[in-house]
Amino acid sequence: MSGNSQFAYYLQLALRSFKRNRVLTALMVLAIALGIGASMTTLTVFHVLSGDPIPDKSERLFYVQLDAADLHGFKPGEEPEAQLTRFDAETLLREGHAERQALMSGGNVVVTPAGGQSSKISEARYTSEGFFDLFDTPFQYGRGWTRAEDEGRARVAVISRELNQTLFGGGNSVGRTVRVENVDLRIVGVLDDWRPVPRFYDLNLSRYGEPEELFVPFWTARDIGLEHSGNRNCWADSGGDQLSATAPCAWVQYWAQMDPAQAGAYRDYLGAYSEQQRRAGRFQRPPNPRLRNVMQHLEHNKVVPNDVRLQVWLAFGFLLVCLINTVGLLLAKCLRRSSEIGVRRALGASRRDIFLQFLVESGTLGVAGAVLGLGLALLGLWAVRQNPAQYAQLAHLDGTMLLTTFALSIGASVLAGLLPAWRACQVTPAIQLKSQ
Repeated sequence: MSGNSQFAYYLQLALRSFKRNRVLTALMVLAIALGIGASMTTLTVFHVLSGDPIPDKSERLFYVQLDAADLHGFKPGEEPEAQLTRFDAETLLREGHAERQALMSGGNVVVTPAGGQSSKISEARYTSEGFFDLFDTPFQYGRGWTRAEDEGRARVAVISRELNQTLFGGGNSVGRTVRVENVDLRIVGVLDDWRPVPRFYDLNLSRYGEPEELFVPFWTARDIGLEHSGNRNCWADSGGDQLSATAPCAWVQYWAQMDPAQAGAYRDYLGAYSEQQRRAGRFQRPPNPRLRNVMQHLEHNKVVPNDVRLQVWLAFGFLLVCLINTVGLLLAKCLRRSSEIGVRRALGASRRDIFLQFLVESGTLGVAGAVLGLGLALLGLWAVRQNPAQYAQLAHLDGTMLLTTFALSIGASVLAGLLPAWRACQVTPAIQLKSQ
């Protein structure tokens, strides 16, 4: 008998067995489905939140930190400020020791198209020209601004596809004007769909929200006085302007791109720069730079909520309980079929045949449990999306997780069926025939 015909025969026996024990079969399918549904719901949320937001470059993008604060509360080796001062960020950018780099911060502004209608409040990002190449942002129309426009404080802007749809109906708006806080800015580019998850480039604001709708050159934003949003930590008198180039305040993020092999040399450069600033009297603490790539940065900032990690462990614990219950039900079913197994053995079926028959039976239960579990997982994800937390809106079951659902269900059910299958193939036919 060929392998395919053998499988078809075992499947036919399994279906007959299910019909004879419908209640027991339903209980086993339900137990597997509940465990799969709960585990896949939490695993899907964890998969979305812990994924690599820029997989092609995550090992080459590094977040820079320097310890520019004063000695108040100083503890050697402790984590430095999460952001840079404007002076330090501008100096690192000017010295340009990385392949690419960008400084940035965020804010909220009122945006109005030419003509004065449809004003709206939008999230904005104030950054340097390297931002778009650094993070591989796709463009639907136009381009990012140039270094010359950066240095010239040009009144230009890049807008998102969504804002372009709202203000200009989705057409090519390059060259048109938007009014931002009573200042006209010329649009030089429109981004295409771009939503890194999480929003790793600035964890001080929304970690799982939409990207900003408006991008403005950093120094242009400062010239026209656009409002800053996000964390701002000052350790000395700023002279009334915490956003000035000389203010002792950390509020600017800085990213650099380089080959991972160059990270050590760049870290040495940051240490030397810190020592130089300490000798100049700006830094009071000993050099203590940090340089982390994207995934290290996310891990350090504990971007995945602790409750999500706990839910994953609890869900897989629940799956284990469901599998133990399934093993018990399969064993009970096996014991009830001892006489049938004895007759099959007496008619020539080998122990291998009995073992494979019961494995096919448990695998079939896994397929049924996967289908029902998938429905429960979709229901669970719908319930998760009703949660007010920002990350909850991102929960969805993609193709990878769909395949994982079926693989996990079938694998778990086959694993649960190993002990009953082994027990079944140990049945002694002579004893069963004698009892009959």
